[in-house]
Amino acid sequence: MDIVIVGAGGHGRVVLDIVRASAQHTPVGFIDADPTLVGTSIADVPVLGPVNLLPKLRRNDVGGAIIAIGDNRTRAGYAQLAREADLDLINAIHPSAVVSENAVIAQNVVIAAGAIIGTESQLADSVIINTSAVVDHECQIGPAVHICPGVLLAGRVTVEEGAFVGLGAMVLPCLRVGAHATIGAGAVVTKDVPAGATVVGVPARVIQVAHAVGS
Repeated sequence: MDIVIVGAGGHGRVVLDIVRASAQHTPVGFIDADPTLVGTSIADVPVLGPVNLLPKLRRNDVGGAIIAIGDNRTRAGYAQLAREADLDLINAIHPSAVVSENAVIAQNVVIAAGAIIGTESQLADSVIINTSAVVDHECQIGPAVHICPGVLLAGRVTVEEGAFVGLGAMVLPCLRVGAHATIGAGAVVTKDVPAGATVVGVPARVIQVAHAVGS
């Protein structure tokens, strides 16, 4: 199926590499809000224009899209625009990733090179599991979560909608990371993280809590 990649930044380049490595779909263009990129190419794939082109592309036999934007809220919003344009939201799973046959993977999910998804884990829509991250058995990963490179989630961890788990962080078994929380790079989470909180350090401690979670 011919697809477009929404987002022509660094993450878009990674997703292009994954799509090509998996050889399941053909990327025919990038969509990006930056007008200076229109008419340029990234690894021989043209940048076509902004997101309002999606309905036209669907009429021109582009069947699917994947949203390659690191910001969680923006990624979820663009996924909805792709659905409204009647495009299939595909997954990009690198062939070097290890994904249990018992894992449940939703739509618009990116699983990068070297990642491991354990048995009975569940990944909701628009999740990013980045390079060499480990999501162990029975983890629950909510919509539009970003698990950064090198993260280690032990078994039965729950990460709620829109949370961001930073580079190389670790979360101990059976803990919950609240919606739209941020875990700093290298943090070691030893207790539940409140919704909207930012935690850093070893062990991780709360340094900020957002006033309006989900707004």
